[in-house]
Amino acid sequence: MKAIFGITLGIAVLVGCAAPGTAPAPQSSRAAETGSARDRARAHTDLGVSYYDAGKLAIALEELNEALRADQSYAPAWGARALVHMDLKEDAKAEKDFQQAIRVDPNNSDSKNNYGMFLCQRKRGQEGVRQLLDAVKNPLYATPDVAYKNAALCSRGLGDAKSAEEYFKRAVQLNPRQPQALYNLAEISYAQDDPVASKGYLDRYMRVIEAPGPEALWLGARLERRLGNRDAQTNYADALRRKYPSSAEAKALMQGRYE
Repeated sequence: MKAIFGITLGIAVLVGCAAPGTAPAPQSSRAAETGSARDRARAHTDLGVSYYDAGKLAIALEELNEALRADQSYAPAWGARALVHMDLKEDAKAEKDFQQAIRVDPNNSDSKNNYGMFLCQRKRGQEGVRQLLDAVKNPLYATPDVAYKNAALCSRGLGDAKSAEEYFKRAVQLNPRQPQALYNLAEISYAQDDPVASKGYLDRYMRVIEAPGPEALWLGARLERRLGNRDAQTNYADALRRKYPSSAEAKALMQGRYE
């Protein structure tokens, strides 16, 4: 399964998340011009995040620059601007902003998670895992399962299968509905020749995901075959052929390449 890292912002956005291509509500723009320095920084950051969500990176950057002009000590503005620079492939600027977000607020677990993700994607996995595990030390962190899941994906990329499995299990302990951790544990259990455990994780994954991809359907067909559950195997195989007929997994199914 493709490794997908989770970005967390941890910002109380005044205007909510804008739909792609839409602009924030006018009242949010007015709020950015009133109140204390911290209030203005928060309002501009909220606007910046909304524009970021809408894919309007240039305007997002302008708003986040305004936020930092209002209050240089507002960590969420640094963290959000780091994500914009990250999307713009401006890695040096992104890293500098991530580090500043953590410097002004050492308990900012969202920035530590995102910085860890950034490092892992830049082939600096050991540094990334350290940041991700540091993020979960904060007992007030709202989504430690995401950081553990990211640490697992990063560890897998480093070839550290033992740590990856441990971190995936911690993610599931914290959030029994953590989809990527559940799927990866199903894969790991299957590779360890434990189809019963694999089925348990995959069944849980299927209950929390809306549209399983070809990888999950193919894993389901293979493990049910190994367990001798022919009807369940057929259901997975039929779904794979119907929904993803051109996928590599469907081609493997048609060729009978189950292992």
